[in-house]
Amino acid sequence: MKEKGWKLRKPGKRKEYSRIDEIKIESAPDTLVEGCLALEGGAFRGVYTSGVLDCLMKEGINLQTTVGVSAGALNGLNYTAGLVGRSAICNLKYRHDSRWVGIQAVRTDRGIVGFEFLFTDFEKQYPFAYDRFFRGDRRFVAVATNLESGKEEYFDNLKPFDDRIFKAVRASASMPFVSKSVEIDGKRYLDGGCATKLPIRWALAGNFSKIVFVATREPSYRREEKEKSGLLDRGFYRRYPNFVEALRNMNRRYNEDCDLIDSLVAEGKIFRIAPSVPVSVSRMEGDMEKLGELYRLGYGDAERLLPALKAYLGLDS
Repeated sequence: MKEKGWKLRKPGKRKEYSRIDEIKIESAPDTLVEGCLALEGGAFRGVYTSGVLDCLMKEGINLQTTVGVSAGALNGLNYTAGLVGRSAICNLKYRHDSRWVGIQAVRTDRGIVGFEFLFTDFEKQYPFAYDRFFRGDRRFVAVATNLESGKEEYFDNLKPFDDRIFKAVRASASMPFVSKSVEIDGKRYLDGGCATKLPIRWALAGNFSKIVFVATREPSYRREEKEKSGLLDRGFYRRYPNFVEALRNMNRRYNEDCDLIDSLVAEGKIFRIAPSVPVSVSRMEGDMEKLGELYRLGYGDAERLLPALKAYLGLDS
């Protein structure tokens, strides 16, 4: 799958990406690479990450630990299970299926995203590799925000066939205001990105010798910081003042983490894969050609960086 570069096509009204049939689900090579993969979220901008991970999996670059936030957690599920193409098909084929995004999702999940569809109907057609995911030789971590504390919490797959990890992924990708919170062990959780959009500090705290970070925004991107909490935040989540404070601080923390990542990349301590051109795709993008080309941008960027990535990971010998 050689990419000649990213070229944005004219907006269309297709319900599926026009080249969706070119994306096939297959099993990644059963190889392991030491290190940690950290995945940013970004809702439908996560199709960029899907492209990156499909390229890495096809090359047998399967890092032993993966930590993901929001869309990064959804991508990380399939990466850990070694399923090339599965994340891409979900969003590039079903974006306009109301069971996944729309009125049916609201009816079944009381939120704009249909996780019931993801874990039932979609899974029946495109089975998830549970045995490989829970095999124990790869750790997957999903980040969710605790509504009471306003802090991020981390959930992993190390307990065999424990469905809490899938609840955590739902929580991690449940956007505030448009999603119902998810209960795990009697506590309520929402989007991990409310507390930390970039799970880089967890990876650093783990003292991994190698860290690969996949962004869904170009490296220069920064967010506008808030001086005080908004009326909507305080009205919607008045029972959770710590969560309201997390929402107020999330852009500031994002910018601080971006600055940290810049410095670590410059020092050669981590390896970053990020969009090589500015991303115009919105969080809830509906233009299937834009989404498809963002997937191919991710695949192409990863393919272009493979020699440098393999050198960083010590795989070039």
